[in-house]
Parts: sequence; C-alpha cells; structure tokens
Amino acid sequence: MRPPLQSVLDSVRELQPEELPVLLGELEIIRATALMRITQPTPVVQADELLGIEDTAERLGVSVDYVYRNAKNLPFTRRIGRKLLFSSRGIDQYISRKR
Repeated sequence: MRPPLQSVLDSVRELQPEELPVLLGELEIIRATALMRITQPTPVVQADELLGIEDTAERLGVSVDYVYRNAKNLPFTRRIGRKLLFSSRGIDQYISRKR
C-alpha cells in the first residue's frame, strides 16, 4: 500500500466510532474523483501544422492580401527564410480568443 494511504489506515484505527461516517464521506469523494479521471477520455493533442497563405486566409475568413499585409502582427506567423508559414494551432487559439 502507498505510504500516504498506510498512514490514513493507521489513523482510522485510532478514530472514535462517531468520526467514521465523516471519514467515509471524504473517502467517497476521493473514490469518485479517481473514477471520474479513469473514465474521462484522454484529450487528443493535434500536431501543429504549418499552413501556407491560402489555407491561412481561408481558415481566418479573410483575403490572401490581408494575410500578407498583416503577417507581422499575427502571433502565429512563422517565417522560414523568405517563406511565410502559419501555425495551425496558433490560428485555432487566435480564433477562439476572438470569439
């Protein structure tokens, strides 16, 4: 048994009988929380993909010209050499903040 649980078990043996219902309620909260964590699906982490100008404009609902003009101000812009690319995860975060 894990040491923290062993210490709880040891202290249960010393509790007064009238204190046991409160302890059982607290243990039920711990049990329910553990069960909830087990049954929750693990979140799927999407890989960050670099998008070109056209895809970025489409995702944002703006023109290609707008993306070119504002690339320096967009927080998800990634410049590789002379090429402009845009983080898909960054675009998603940007869109969710703007809503």
